[in-house]
Amino acid sequence: MNNKFGTPNPIQFRTVDSKRGIDFEVKLRCNGVYSYKIVDPLLFYTHVCSNIVGEFTRDKIDQQLKTEFVQALGGGLAVLAEKELRPSAIALPENQKYLKEAMNQALAVDWAETRGIEVANIAMNPPTLDEEDMKTLQQMQNSATIGSNAAMMNGMLGKASADAMVGAANNSAGAMTGFMGMGFAQNAMGGGAGMNGFVQSAQQNQGVPQAAPAPAAAPAAAPAPAAGWKCPKCGKEGNTGKFCAECGAPAPAADAGWTCPKCGKVNKGKFCEECGEKKPEEAPLYKCDKCGWEPEDPHNPPKFCPQCGDPFDDKDKI
Repeated sequence: MNNKFGTPNPIQFRTVDSKRGIDFEVKLRCNGVYSYKIVDPLLFYTHVCSNIVGEFTRDKIDQQLKTEFVQALGGGLAVLAEKELRPSAIALPENQKYLKEAMNQALAVDWAETRGIEVANIAMNPPTLDEEDMKTLQQMQNSATIGSNAAMMNGMLGKASADAMVGAANNSAGAMTGFMGMGFAQNAMGGGAGMNGFVQSAQQNQGVPQAAPAPAAAPAAAPAPAAGWKCPKCGKEGNTGKFCAECGAPAPAADAGWTCPKCGKVNKGKFCEECGEKKPEEAPLYKCDKCGWEPEDPHNPPKFCPQCGDPFDDKDKI
């Protein structure tokens, strides 16, 4: 009974909270008292005091047991970490039974199987954390709490905006400079879109109804193509006369063709589109039969097609 223990060096304790997405190791110190009992007297006598003549007192073994207990404490606390117990909850009476079971498992070989003893009870004082680790853990917990609560997130954003406005108004370089700084910060955050998206995500996780997004503006209708002809010299579109209204260049000649001797229709094919009259033989038109290229003057093609190099001959007549 009343075997005191303490951790001379910090023990790494893994703090896990799967609901908040926290998984962080802290440096932990703890102390308290434990008691042990003999569960196999014959085994205890055989391996502990069989060669002792006279009386055997517990003070001859307590220091050894204490050292082994502290060494096994890290493994015992790891079992509590797997149960996602916070450091402050380790010392609670309802959790001491888990620690006792974990310690008996960790000391099974050295105590139960070798000496016939086991841990009977543990009473631990509240553990202490490294100061830096405690601050970091509190920040992680606060961030997780605010991030999962849309109302708290909106309140935090509103307070931050109000504080920023007050700070900007009191800026020693002038209020305008302060508000310019706020503008830069908003641009860096995408105009607040990133944070708004975060708040919306939190609202969805909590089932908070969101305002329906504004309907997207209809795309602007494409401008109708300008009627008339495009000047090949200056690019002016919409000309209707014989000369460009911008630079005075003459209108480009219409694509040449053959005139039907029967109805006067200008055509490009082998037959008149209006009356079906066959094209006169004396007015042949040419078009490359390989790539489809048409010369500017269909009556007078070059010797070779500039696109594919095929020579122009009777096969290219249309």
